[in-house]
Order: sequence, then C-alpha cells, then structure tokens
Amino acid sequence: MARKKIREYDSKRLLKEHFKRLGGRELPLKSAQITESTDLNELVEKESWLSSSKLVVKPDMLFGKRGKSGLVALNLDFAQVATFVKERLGKEVEMGGCKGPITTFIVEPFIPHNEEFYLNIVSDRLGNSISFSECGGIDIEENWDKVKTIFVPTGTPFTSEVSAPLVATLPLEIKGELEDFIKVVFTLFQDLDFTFLEMNPFALVDGKPYPLDMRGELDDTAAFKNFKKWGSIEFPMPFGRVMSSTEKFIHGLDEKTSASLKFTVLNPKGRIWTMVAGGGASVIYADTVGDLGFADELGNYAEYSGAPNEEEVLQYARVVIDVRNLHFHS
Repeated sequence: MARKKIREYDSKRLLKEHFKRLGGRELPLKSAQITESTDLNELVEKESWLSSSKLVVKPDMLFGKRGKSGLVALNLDFAQVATFVKERLGKEVEMGGCKGPITTFIVEPFIPHNEEFYLNIVSDRLGNSISFSECGGIDIEENWDKVKTIFVPTGTPFTSEVSAPLVATLPLEIKGELEDFIKVVFTLFQDLDFTFLEMNPFALVDGKPYPLDMRGELDDTAAFKNFKKWGSIEFPMPFGRVMSSTEKFIHGLDEKTSASLKFTVLNPKGRIWTMVAGGGASVIYADTVGDLGFADELGNYAEYSGAPNEEEVLQYARVVIDVRNLHFHS
C-alpha cells in the first residue's frame, strides 16, 4: 500500500461524485479550484454559484492549521476572493518548518453553522480505525478526550452494532442521520481505496451533514482498478518539496509507461545510492540501510518494476547513475 495525499478539492470531488451511488442521495457540496492558470471569468461562468454566494477561500496545499495561520478568509464575495488569491498566489509561506509557495486554492460556499463534528478513518494492515467526536473544529486537539474510536477488522460488516459506540451519546434527533452518514462514508472509503480520510469539521446544514474541511489519502497502487472512479486525480508533492530536474525527467518517463520508474533524492551528500529492480526489493534495501544505522547516508530512493522495456531501463539507469556520480564526487 502506498499512501498518497490528495488535495482537499479532489477529496470533496470524490465524496460528492460517489456518495449518491453508494448512499442513494446527493451531498450538496460545491467547490472550485484556483491556480495560476485559472481564468477567473471562465470559472465564474462554469460555476455560477460563485457570483451569487458568500464564499470561503483557503490554500489547498496539503498542510493543515490554515485557520490558525490566518490563511482562511470567510464570508467574501467573488471579487474579494480574487483579491485574496492575487495577494497570496506564488508567495512563500512557512508551515511546520517547511517553506514553499502557495500555488493552489479551494473556494467554497460560506456555510453558517452552530455545531462542528469530527470524523476520521485510517486503514492499516488488519482493518480500519474510525474516530468520531461531537467537538470538532480547530480545537479538536484540545478536546481529544472526547473523541470516540472503534476498530473494524477487514471483512467485518459495518453494522449498527459496530458503529454504536461512536454515536451513543448523540441526541436522538440527529443520531440516525449521523450514523447513516458515517456508514456511507466508510463504504466510500473502502470502495475508492482511501487509506486516510478526515473531516474536521463537518456540520449539519438543514439537518444534513456537510463537510467543511476535508483531507484524504489514496492507495495509489490501486489506480489500475480505480482510474475511472478517481477521474483526473492529482498526487501533489508534499508542501515545500520541489522536484529536481532529474526527478522531473524520471517522473515524465514514469507517466509514459505502464511500468513503474521512481527516483527521489533523499540526501545529496549521502554516500549510499541504490537502483533496485522491483518495488518491494527497493523498499527492503532502503529499510535495511536504515536498520544497519546508515539512514543518514542514504542518498536516494530508486526502483524500476512492472516490466519496463530495455530502452526505458537504459534511459532510467543513465540518468540515475549520472546524478549519483554528480553528487557522489562533489
């Protein structure tokens, strides 16, 4: 399993597109994405609600605590959203010790609400952990003692008996609605091969759940069976991480082949450089280097698998060896 983070825009897109198929009703989710290449006039024409609703805008860059960092603007019209984006697009910020430019924003309707809930689902080798709280929002960490968690082993039906501990303390008037919502989201989580999904917070709008903030990760090794369900999905680099020219070149090779060609520079000054056939073998080699106490000396992660042809292997090998020699002898 390879956990790959996706943007909030894509998490909500997948939730909206598949909730009706799996739950029998639509979620009234609306969102739009703005990048450097976005034509704002065309965007408004395509998404007419942008010109008729009060809006929320925030960076969509795989980092959290945007509200606490002053990077979320609420209750704006679209002209104010455009100004907010223009002032921040391409500007470098520091989050969690990582620096990088803001390149992508998500815009959504402003949703007034009173209560905020928390939902988190995480997969592991033996099943899935589901956490829920009636005290969601930016202060979730301060209220962690109010989070209820259950573990659902792989293959176990997610029945009302299984989910009961999560919703036991909810008022009767919302208990059934939230229980059904959690069940559908969990079904969607499994159906689309999510490995991590978090809504913090989601609210009730006209008595129906509405995710306000969402994070997601997908198992990218399941792309072969989900490419139609996922649609045009993007797996962005972690915030602050910029591909070198070599990494970009190999990433380009990887996109053009049905094989797998991977290369990441971990430490340009490292003395140990690998180029291993087979994704599993490459991970074992990297883990072994770390287990032997030389993790700080590991210069790269590299693997080629999935039966690349001779030309692809030669191109890949030349580039990896050249960059190794460049760093090793510098």
